[in-house]
Amino acid sequence: MNTITEEEALNRMAAYCSAAEHCKAEVNEKLQKWGLPYEVINRIIDRLVVEKFIDEERYCRAFVNDKFRFAKWGKMKITQALYMKKIPREVTYRYLNDIDREEYLAILGDLIAAKRKSIHAKDEFELNGKLIRFAMSRGFEMDDIRRCVQVEEE
Repeated sequence: MNTITEEEALNRMAAYCSAAEHCKAEVNEKLQKWGLPYEVINRIIDRLVVEKFIDEERYCRAFVNDKFRFAKWGKMKITQALYMKKIPREVTYRYLNDIDREEYLAILGDLIAAKRKSIHAKDEFELNGKLIRFAMSRGFEMDDIRRCVQVEEE
């Protein structure tokens, strides 16, 4: 098996983190796949944090922005994804609360309007059920979904 030195691993991870935002969990996972001991992994991650290659706040801000604006994910799905990446809840909520409410509802409304055109249902009840399931799968909250589905009906 090809073994990698601590210095090589540090340099590769610095380059990896320079190319795009990454969190500690992603870097940790990658280093574990390389078969490095935990104490080495911890030293590398600590150094990357000190040298600002890894910044959980910066990562969270970029992740929330990208998943909301480009992937059109709702807050629940973004929260779950950040939880899986071990981002602290207080950091997650700080950036989720920065999402503009009007923009959030506008994106949800657009998603529902577009989906409505492609759904085949025998009646309004079935149609609304399918729209609600779709919006929930995108991570939007039930209150917001109901509001947007009702607006679409009118």
